[in-house]
Amino acid sequence: MRARAKLGGGERRIAEQHAKGKLTARERIDLLLDQGTFQELGRLATHNISDFDMADKKYPGDGVVTGFGKIDGRRVAVYAQDFTVLGGSFSEVQSHKVCKIMELAQESGIPVIGLLDSGGARIQEGVRSLAAYGELFVRNVMASGVIPQISVQMGPCAGGAVYSPALTDFIIMVRKTSFMFITGPDVIKAVTGEEVDFETLGGATAHNTLSGVAHFAVDDEMAAFRLVHEILSYLPQNNSEDPPRVPPYDDPARRDELLDRLIPEDSSEPYDMRQVISSVFDRGSFLEVHAHYARNALVGLARLDGYPVGVVANQPMYLAGVLDIDSSDKIARFVRFCDAFNLPIITFVDCPGYLPGVSQEHGGVIRHGAKIIYAYCEATVPKISVVVRKAMGGAYIAMSSKQMRTDLAYAWPTAEIAVMGPEGAINILYREELRRAADPAALRKKLLQEYVDKFHNPYAAADMGQIDEVIEPSYTRLRLVMALEILRSKVASNPAKKHGLMPV
Repeated sequence: MRARAKLGGGERRIAEQHAKGKLTARERIDLLLDQGTFQELGRLATHNISDFDMADKKYPGDGVVTGFGKIDGRRVAVYAQDFTVLGGSFSEVQSHKVCKIMELAQESGIPVIGLLDSGGARIQEGVRSLAAYGELFVRNVMASGVIPQISVQMGPCAGGAVYSPALTDFIIMVRKTSFMFITGPDVIKAVTGEEVDFETLGGATAHNTLSGVAHFAVDDEMAAFRLVHEILSYLPQNNSEDPPRVPPYDDPARRDELLDRLIPEDSSEPYDMRQVISSVFDRGSFLEVHAHYARNALVGLARLDGYPVGVVANQPMYLAGVLDIDSSDKIARFVRFCDAFNLPIITFVDCPGYLPGVSQEHGGVIRHGAKIIYAYCEATVPKISVVVRKAMGGAYIAMSSKQMRTDLAYAWPTAEIAVMGPEGAINILYREELRRAADPAALRKKLLQEYVDKFHNPYAAADMGQIDEVIEPSYTRLRLVMALEILRSKVASNPAKKHGLMPV
C-alpha cells in the first residue's frame, strides 16, 4: 500500500507523464511549497465503485493529492490532480477531498491553489461525478472574495471541469501542455463540421489572447510555480487582512523627468502607457494581468513605497485606448478583485471614449461598459485617478471619475477633459455658422481654438472641483505615495443588501 501510494498510478504511468514534459502531482507540490511544509490529508481515500472493472482500480488518494503547506513562509491550501491515476478523472472521492480542503482554507483564512490535470468527470461514476462538480462549484463561489483562489492549468480540462477554474481569481496556463474547452475537437467536428486542434481550440494562447478565460501563460511548470509565488506576494491571506508590505527599496520622492515630455504634442499620436506605470511605481514591481487580452486596457498589481496596489490604465498603443466590450470586462473584473482583497486602485486615464460600431452595440457594449461603472462605484478601497491625456464623454465618467466615489482625482497639464473632441463639438455647436461662413476654414480654426481654451484642458474641470489638482507628471509618484499614506486608513461601506445586480 505504501509503495503504491508513493507511485500514484504506477511507474509506467509516471514515465508516460514525464515523457509529455509534465510532472506528477507530488512532484509539483514539492516544487511549489516550501521544503518540508506539506501536510497531506486524505492520502488513503479510495472509491467504492465495483462496476466497469473498477474494483481492481483502486489507488490511495483516488487521483488527487490534497493538504496544507507554506509558500514563502505563508500558509496555503493546495490540491493537485494526479493524471497517472485514472487520467486524474474527477470523482466523488476527489470532490470530498478538495471540498474539505477548501472549507478548511476558508475557515482558516488562507489561499487555495489548485494544480489541475484531469481528463474530466469519471464516467464510471455516472451522475455521482457530476454531482461532485456541483459540490466543488459551491465551495468556489463561497470562497470567492474571501480567500485568494489560484488555478494552475497543467494538463487537460474539459466539459464541466472548466467551470471550477473559471470561478477562481486567476488562471495560469502552461503552453503546449494545458488545454481548456467545453467540447473537444471531435465533438465540434461531429456537430458543426469545424476542424480544429487542441491547441487552437483551447490552448494557453487561445485563452490568453482571444477568450480572456486565462490570465497568464507560462512556458513550463517551474515558471508557473514561480508565478504563483509572485502573485501571492501582493495579496493578503484573506479579505479581512491588509496586503503585505515589502521593505521599501525605491525612493518615494523619485522623479522621472521622462514623464514631463512623454505625451506627444499631437493628441492622436500613441505612446506606451507602460512607460508611465514603470516610472511611477516601485522599480520592477508591475505584474500585468491579462497582458495579452483586450490590449487597449492595462491592469495589474504593483507596489508603491512597498505597499501593493492595483493598477488600471488605458493603453493608447492599441485602438487609441478606447473602451470596448472586452476591455470593459477586463477592467471591471480586476477592480472588483482589488476591492475584495483591500488593494487600493490607481487609474491612469487616456481614453477617447467607447468604441463605436454596429458589432459593439449589438454585442452589448452598453451592458459591458456599465460593468466598469458598477465596479468602481461599488469599490470601497482607496481610489485615485490620474488623467494623463484624453478623458472624453462616458469614458471620463466610467474611468474612476470623482462621481464614481473616487477619493482623489489628479490630472496632468496635458489632460483633455470634455464631452467630446473639439472637431465633433464645433460641428454640432456651430453647424449653421460654419455653413453660412464666407471662410469656413478660418472660422473653424478660430472656433476650435476657443473650444480648446475653454473646455479641452484640465483647468476647467479643476475650476469646477472635478479635478482635485493639476500636477506635474514627474511628481506623480510622490503625490500618489503621499495620498495613499492618508487614504490607507480609509473606512467606507455600502448599503446593507443581499447583493446588487451587476450587469453581466
